[in-house]
Amino acid sequence: MQPHLVDLLYRQSYAVLFSNFVIPLPVAYMLWNFVADSVLLWWMAAIYGLTIARVLVSQRYFKRARRGADQPVANSRSWAWGFAILSWVSSSLWGLLGWFGFLSTQPQLQAFTTIVLTGLVCGAIPSLSAFPIAYIGSLAAMLLPLAARAMMGGGDSDTVYLLFVVCLAGVNLYYSRVSYRSMVETVELRFENLSLITQLKTERDKAQAADRAKSRFLAAASHDLRQPIHALSLFNSTLAALGERGDVRSADARNLAHRVKSITANLSGLLNALLDVSRLDAGIVTVAKEPVALTRLFDDLHDEFLGKAEQYRLEWTIVDTGCWVDTDPMMLKRVLGNLLTNAFHYTDRGRVLLGCRRRGPDVEVQVFDTGIGIPFDQQEAIFDEFHQLDNPARDREKGLGLGLAIVRRTADLLGHPLRLVSVEGRGSLFSITVPSIAAPPTPSVPTPALPTSGAIGIIVIDDDRDVLDAIGRLLTVLGCTIYPGRSAGDVIQLLTTAATGARIDLIIADYRLENAATGLDAIEELLTYLQRPVPAIILTGDTSPLVLKTISDSGHHLLNKPIDGDHLQQAIHSVLQPVRSTVLPAVLEHGQGAA
Repeated sequence: MQPHLVDLLYRQSYAVLFSNFVIPLPVAYMLWNFVADSVLLWWMAAIYGLTIARVLVSQRYFKRARRGADQPVANSRSWAWGFAILSWVSSSLWGLLGWFGFLSTQPQLQAFTTIVLTGLVCGAIPSLSAFPIAYIGSLAAMLLPLAARAMMGGGDSDTVYLLFVVCLAGVNLYYSRVSYRSMVETVELRFENLSLITQLKTERDKAQAADRAKSRFLAAASHDLRQPIHALSLFNSTLAALGERGDVRSADARNLAHRVKSITANLSGLLNALLDVSRLDAGIVTVAKEPVALTRLFDDLHDEFLGKAEQYRLEWTIVDTGCWVDTDPMMLKRVLGNLLTNAFHYTDRGRVLLGCRRRGPDVEVQVFDTGIGIPFDQQEAIFDEFHQLDNPARDREKGLGLGLAIVRRTADLLGHPLRLVSVEGRGSLFSITVPSIAAPPTPSVPTPALPTSGAIGIIVIDDDRDVLDAIGRLLTVLGCTIYPGRSAGDVIQLLTTAATGARIDLIIADYRLENAATGLDAIEELLTYLQRPVPAIILTGDTSPLVLKTISDSGHHLLNKPIDGDHLQQAIHSVLQPVRSTVLPAVLEHGQGAA
């Protein structure tokens, strides 16, 4: 039996207990001349004594219920059966009324007895239906003596009373069943509502937390984006001022170019990190697991961070291993790279170590440092976007605060558990657990590159004239034939007026175009005009997870801004290579040209 139905059983018993105090008095008055005084007094004493006992039991139950607050009382089944037994005893006492009332042949007394018992039987439905067997027993105890007297009488009126008792029992049992079902549904709905309220509160808290995180995210991103743009603006003004004075010295030009390149790299790093977060949130990152030799991965990371170790004057140690693991090599390398970057940024002296330990069938890859450590109350928050310790001025030399957010999302996507152990002032240990494999795989033979010859025709669509001109100039220098336009309509008009037989091998389109159009719309319009499939590349600076997923679902190749000439060439070669044997001119194949 459900504990909350037991609670309902006790809570709805007050009306019955009240009637047990009131009704015996008029009943005794009516029966005083027909039943022995001692029997009536004994009967009344039993009724009142039992009712007091039931009140005390109910108070004890509610006392325990208050201790448990919203939790159900323990041993609810025992409480339910205790209530039922007391109800049956009380009903048996009231059932004696049916026997006493028919000792006399006076119709008024028999009618009075029947009316009292009918009221008691009907009134017990709300209070006892929460435990059907309790009501069935009580109904039988109250009506069986009356039915027995009616059967013993043998008269016409006795037969009518007997039929009345049978009908009364049937109707009340039906309504008791209906009431029980209603109570069960009410309890279930109550719990569903409580569950919904809890879920709504949880979702509300999540939404409020997300809103605060978004505000913090936008504030930090705005700061980190404005700083390099502000610096670029000042360097541009410096270069303009030097140009107005006359010839710019080569040393000054080289110095400015170096600084601008460094700032541009920082800005690109921030945008790429934001893009990584958006791609992971959009669910468009595909995991490609394969056997990976950790020793090769460790060697690559050792070489990559050797310069940083020398820059920070830290001991940089790799513990060699012969373990092979089943994972996505690029994604695992990015996770470990972000953890190592974080370790170097927050370690002033001592060392950084990369190694692994076997954990049963798995391998735990560990990054250890002797840095500043992480307070216990911050060990969850550091995985939030733009959350950084000991960097109130947001020094970009200590990173952007996105690395660990990317680490957690990537680890979750890979299904590799992430662990952090840190002691403030002594250092930190980050680890990721990866499934190991027993034997190294057979090396795969690389597929030879396709031969390249002949120029290709490329449609380029971008509503920004400067970007359109820049991409067009780059691809023209690389030997491609370009059909540029700010919209699909412009390109179609250009192709219509061009010489017949224009060769179109590729479409490159920006995602956001003028008049609320998108690159996907432009590509679809061009394919309808060309009446044949042509591969396409979508360029976008949008980091919205919904936009990234929309582009990914289209099947077109996605390139995220900003891009340089090398990345554009690699993308073109990647898109055209699977569908053509002649894709790029030799100059494009060898990566010549600049962005």
